[in-house]
Amino acid sequence: MKIITIKTPQLVLCGIAMALFLNSCKTAPLNLFKTGTPHELYQRKLSAAGLDHTAMGRAWISASSQSLTQPSAIRLPYRESGYFAAERIPAVTYSFDATRGQQITLQLSKTPATDFMIYVDIWMLRDGNSPKRVAAADTLNNPVVFEADQTAKYMLRLQPELLKSGSYTLEITTGPSLKNPIKAMRRNQIQSYWGDGRDANARRHEGVDIFSTFRTPVLASAPGTITRVNENTLGGKVVFLHPSGKDYSLYYAHLDEQLAREGQQVTPGDTLGFMGNTGNARTTPPHLHFGIYTNSGAIDPLPFIDPAIPTPAPITAALAQLNATSRTAVSANLTSGPERNSQTREKLAAGTIVHIDAAAAELYKVSLPDGRTGFLRSRDLNPVLKAIRKIKLSQMQQQLFDQPANVAAVKKNLNAGATVDVLGSYQDFYMVRDATQEIGWVRAN
Repeated sequence: MKIITIKTPQLVLCGIAMALFLNSCKTAPLNLFKTGTPHELYQRKLSAAGLDHTAMGRAWISASSQSLTQPSAIRLPYRESGYFAAERIPAVTYSFDATRGQQITLQLSKTPATDFMIYVDIWMLRDGNSPKRVAAADTLNNPVVFEADQTAKYMLRLQPELLKSGSYTLEITTGPSLKNPIKAMRRNQIQSYWGDGRDANARRHEGVDIFSTFRTPVLASAPGTITRVNENTLGGKVVFLHPSGKDYSLYYAHLDEQLAREGQQVTPGDTLGFMGNTGNARTTPPHLHFGIYTNSGAIDPLPFIDPAIPTPAPITAALAQLNATSRTAVSANLTSGPERNSQTREKLAAGTIVHIDAAAAELYKVSLPDGRTGFLRSRDLNPVLKAIRKIKLSQMQQQLFDQPANVAAVKKNLNAGATVDVLGSYQDFYMVRDATQEIGWVRAN
């Protein structure tokens, strides 16, 4: 997550809100009529209102691009609950792998349900080429659903509109993009898989075998056209179906009887024939050999029809800590993702200050004071309530900064010799609380 914190007076916030409102009410400049994603149209709206020249507008635009350089690596299915705070101007990006043939469903719920927009953009990453956008939305009501037409890494960005705070729950799941080729198919009915050895390993299985009772109806898995109905040595009685708008054909083999006819238009669920054991399957129980062929040859059909749909892990980290400042209770590894084998981005010392942005399973997604992000186990964090210890300020520690940096703004000047509570640390700074309950950062030495 890319976080940029801008401290803006309430009068300025009202002015920015009014600029957005007035711009939406008047005749729009020509560039607003150009097509684009909801995110692109909103950014044009900011520019048309002159907000791209304000600190807050520049921060929003910067966050949208910079978040793409530090995605959280997740594995599907995935569920996360988080909070977007308006003053932090957040944008968050995730990367995940998807296999050709899977259908990806992204559901984003938010509170408040209205008057709080989150922009959604999804890209497919391509070697040597610019990313391909595959979906975009503005979280109106419906889930985002798309088919992975290549096995690749995908990237998802979420970014709320300016001046709005709210919570969200993101859920990304995978499932088959085609309908079952037999009614109520179960995973245990698939008993031979892509790549299994055949004829003493002289060749490889170019499909999956789905077993059921003799003459079980074999069904169209997609709308399309029957391109071939014939008989061959290996497959026996076969049917080829070309799904509409796709670059592959479905292959149904070992049928006992073919009902489909060449040139026939079919819809999902239409009966193409009946299961049998014709061809080289004469000595086996009745089953359907289901394959998928492209111009480059056969591909694994299982992701296209896999009935086993995994569910994301439940969130067990306490949601009450979202949008809270916390500190590490022990030395802890900040990881790039929530998986056990996720890459360690940094080893944090005990007492390191973090901001909790979201929760996934038993982990928190956190931001460091410099904006870098990662995941920590929830049990490795403690709320910033009680002081770790007290210190007396030296002359080098009189400035109370709003961020842990020498170039940060000074909130106030403290008296040398004054006693303050140390709440945590980051790099060469302590987060402290003075006698007036003011919290800020002082140099560690």
